Amino acid sequence: MRIAVTGSTGLIGTALVAALRDGGHRVIRLVRRTPASEDEIAWDPLAPTGGLAPGALDGFDAAIHLAGANVAGRRWTAAYKQEIRASRVRGTRALAGALAAASAPPSVLLSGSAIGWYGDTGGREVDESSPAGSGFLPGVVREWEAAARRAEEAGIRVVTMRSGVVMSRRGGVLARMLPPFRLGLGARLGSGTQVMSWITLADYAAIVSFLLAHPEITGPVNLTTPHPVTNAEFTSALAAAVHRPGLLFLPERALKLAIGGVSSDILASARVMPRRLEAAGYRFRFPDLPAALAAELAAQPVPS
Repeated sequence: MRIAVTGSTGLIGTALVAALRDGGHRVIRLVRRTPASEDEIAWDPLAPTGGLAPGALDGFDAAIHLAGANVAGRRWTAAYKQEIRASRVRGTRALAGALAAASAPPSVLLSGSAIGWYGDTGGREVDESSPAGSGFLPGVVREWEAAARRAEEAGIRVVTMRSGVVMSRRGGVLARMLPPFRLGLGARLGSGTQVMSWITLADYAAIVSFLLAHPEITGPVNLTTPHPVTNAEFTSALAAAVHRPGLLFLPERALKLAIGGVSSDILASARVMPRRLEAAGYRFRFPDLPAALAAELAAQPVPS
């Protein structure tokens, strides 16, 4: 397949592009700079139709949209919240408009989204049929997913991929928590009862290939494993994976002061289930956290 990908330099995008190319696909990266090779196309996610030249997206089989400001990259000031929203909503609207305007558009758009849709449910189980929560992140995700409708209206199959917390030693929550855990300073956060819904990079990439190959799947799909964990369980598993003890707990206030709004990824509690993937027959490579952490920290090859 010939696939256009935005957000290809981020944590997920880098791994996904490599996996797609290893699978024999031709990947063209949409970049926000002058293209450096024939496998790149320049675009501006804040410009109407992405600032793309007419016909730039003709002839692609699929588009995968991952671009957006890094939620875990810095403290959530009011200005950065605006950037988080604009980078997702305006960027998705621009790409969807460009795809809709193409004379030979791709048959499918896999558009990034997040389990932030559900908000903090207090650990209650939710799936793709559950309504959006309230607050900043659910509001952003609602607008983010709605921005892809232009492509859907043009007859393009749209899947919104609601990703859980991605487990990778290269970035995100796990990378931030590894240093203190390796020093024996890892700790349960607050009560430890909050539920974390997560996924590995290996499963994320495999799910993308699965979604590309299943044209009957449209709409929201939760990219989370079927076995979410409490923070206490996560703390225990990570401490064991790095062969260090874990402390009793870290107060929520101390965590929020240290990493700002990013704490919502860790302290929010939602048991998000991948019902649609399970119903479609997807088999997770790493459904359980201990094995996932062991493979990630040991950099073991991904099983085929």
